[in-house]
Amino acid sequence: MNHAKSREVTLAAKITEELGNALETLRQAWKENPVGVPKGLSCSESRDGQFVLAAAESAFVTLPGACVIKGIGAIELLGDEPAFDVGAKSKTLILKATSEGWKFSVKFVPPIVRERNQK
Repeated sequence: MNHAKSREVTLAAKITEELGNALETLRQAWKENPVGVPKGLSCSESRDGQFVLAAAESAFVTLPGACVIKGIGAIELLGDEPAFDVGAKSKTLILKATSEGWKFSVKFVPPIVRERNQK
């Protein structure tokens, strides 16, 4: 049986001005004091100099139509499909600052479906 280790799915999302301001504040705080980033969040910079924020499963909650990052704000999700498969493990929300604006994606390990013992 072939099982994919992890998947990354781009989210269709709408950013609010408040969330944009909170992300910029976090970005500046991270540059000044990298150790001061709240628990469950990690910040880095891509080779192109783009700010990347990764929120661990403990630092965000997915609700119908939104994703809330604790201590930062909410992202409005566009579309009706769920962000990840039911039963997915090791979920990480990834936010990237690009020249076109913020890009949102979620990385997860899909559930393992075993075909044995099924009749």
